[in-house]
Amino acid sequence: MKKDIPALYGSLVFNDKVMRNKLPKDVYKALKKTIENGTHLELEVANSVAVAMKEWAVENGATHFTHWFQPMTGFTAEKHDSFISPTSNGEVIMDFSGKELVKGEPDASSFPSGGLRATFEARGYTAWDPTSPAFIKDGTLYIPTAFCSYGGEALDKKTPLLRSMEALSNEAVKILHILGNTAVTHVSTTIGPEQEYFLVDKDLYKQRRDLVLCGRTLMGASAPRGQEMEDHYFGALKPRVAAYMHDLDEELWKLGIPAKTKHNEVAPSQHELAPIFDTANVAVDHNQLTMEIMKKVADKHGLACLLHEKPFEGINGSGKHNNWSISTNTGENLLDPGKTPDQNIQFLVFLMAVIKAVDEYADLMRVSAASAGNDHRLGGNEAPPAIVSIFLGDELTAVLKSIEEDTYFDEHQSVQLETGAHVLPHFMKDNTDRNRTSPFAFTGNKFEFRMLGSSASVATPNIILNTAVAEALSQFAKELEGTAPEDMEHAVHELIKRAIKKHKKVIFNGNGYTEEWVEEAKKRGLYNLESTPDCLPQFISDKNVELFTKHHIFTKEEIFSRYEILLENYVKTIGIEAKTMKEMLTKDFLPAVSSYAASVSDNALAMKALAPSVPTASAESLVSSLGDAYEKISSALSTLDEEIQEIDKKGSMQESADYCHKTVLATMDELRAAADEAEAKIPDEELPYPTYDALLFSV
Repeated sequence: MKKDIPALYGSLVFNDKVMRNKLPKDVYKALKKTIENGTHLELEVANSVAVAMKEWAVENGATHFTHWFQPMTGFTAEKHDSFISPTSNGEVIMDFSGKELVKGEPDASSFPSGGLRATFEARGYTAWDPTSPAFIKDGTLYIPTAFCSYGGEALDKKTPLLRSMEALSNEAVKILHILGNTAVTHVSTTIGPEQEYFLVDKDLYKQRRDLVLCGRTLMGASAPRGQEMEDHYFGALKPRVAAYMHDLDEELWKLGIPAKTKHNEVAPSQHELAPIFDTANVAVDHNQLTMEIMKKVADKHGLACLLHEKPFEGINGSGKHNNWSISTNTGENLLDPGKTPDQNIQFLVFLMAVIKAVDEYADLMRVSAASAGNDHRLGGNEAPPAIVSIFLGDELTAVLKSIEEDTYFDEHQSVQLETGAHVLPHFMKDNTDRNRTSPFAFTGNKFEFRMLGSSASVATPNIILNTAVAEALSQFAKELEGTAPEDMEHAVHELIKRAIKKHKKVIFNGNGYTEEWVEEAKKRGLYNLESTPDCLPQFISDKNVELFTKHHIFTKEEIFSRYEILLENYVKTIGIEAKTMKEMLTKDFLPAVSSYAASVSDNALAMKALAPSVPTASAESLVSSLGDAYEKISSALSTLDEEIQEIDKKGSMQESADYCHKTVLATMDELRAAADEAEAKIPDEELPYPTYDALLFSV
């Protein structure tokens, strides 16, 4: 049946079209002013908005409302209240006030606070974010909100993101005015986060305790076929997957999420969804919703959607590419080089600001991609290394080199692509290739930050990127302030010349996967923070505390609280994985090894009794190897059990994290290797869980 996609799109969103129709003109103008300029919203305006929002929600089947927020769990949170209000005659009316719209009071004591709040200090507030539109889901009106403590400390990811967007806007507008572009009054960061994921059969998923509890397989011998044939990438969609993607698109479109691209990824059962760019705040909200809806739609199709960064060993894991750009309220993309980038002063200033920001705060960029799951992925063939560098491409690298050396830029001419087949249409090649090994690559009119893990919120990397670029622009503005218009071009040239000499070490256009690059990066003095425990202390370094506090993104207390939460999440994740592995091996795998070894031994004895001349050496060898594996696993399990008890005995959360990384994970790797070797010798029907073959090739 044909569907009206334009009518479907945003049909469950309290968007601009609905607001224009539902709100009085003066209220609509006041709300738009708040959304576009960040001005304060008066209570009487909020009351009018609340009435219209409630009426619209009820018309669309909603009976409840919730303040939807993003605590520091990395997930979203919600508490539902009905619209009903009792009357004196024992009936109810559907009511919703401006006060209920703008403020909620969830219990803040049970959310991670990193020491900002004690357990007995329970009061917290949610505050309506009018820049992100409300929407209806499952019969409830969802109101995007910020989340803070009774003392005003940010307990969420949205509040610092909004602060960082404002900081970048202020600094960008300031330098644009210095450069003569005085028409701009506001600048927005826009992002388009590409989302990778796996789909596996739900029934098989439920039989894997590690997938259910940890999101990844803690053991599992490789399938005979993985991604060697390279035929899954962009391959034809299987009917079950195509049906899932179709329904997913429709559910996302109803919520105004601009899902645009869908395709198979490199690994079997792996896929990707990419949206159209949106304002950073809205895009972050949309990505959180996308991850939730992916799982819901998968369940309806008898599938499980895996968002872990490395659910399967031996094949590619999943990332989330954060495409980031900067746009003005006058419609300019400040990272668009135009046809003559060497003469585009405005572009060069912003390009250089990004280069400076990434070089000076590469450690923070690495922190923003840090998690226990992503540690398994970074540096693999499907992900950039843990070293943060920038890919610019040949043309922009040549432009900056000509400025640095005061030489003439030999403009690259567009070249027609020659395919050798005359029937194919003619078109011009891009001026630069793509580099999939770069963590931070310029891709035409935006930067693509490729280090992020698939399950992560994209709020943190954008908070850090926005703030670091704001700081770079602030320093540039100080250098250029007071420069006469006729001297501006020369002043910018000299500024960029000084900056490129200082920061060019972060630019690398080569293959980031090679050992040579690791050595080269070390010579350049670049960070190589390989694990989460290695990089998290950088979050609280003096220079980074100064950055965040200067631009009012975090207080010092908020910074340290997040450091503690990130460490705690890492330690808890490894602890859960270790306990799950111990249970699976003890309760499921070792009994299967023992049972199969006994069966083979019994069969060999029976065979020998019936036919003494039949050789049984191979059976005896198999039983012996399974017995050795049993002993090896049992011994390592005893070690793992002791290590699990030791995790919480360390003097600090940092020490616990270091111990988990260096000791617990090493024992788990040893156990996995032994279990996987034994698994390969046991028939599938004798194993206590589905194999990689079944999981990866059953959909």
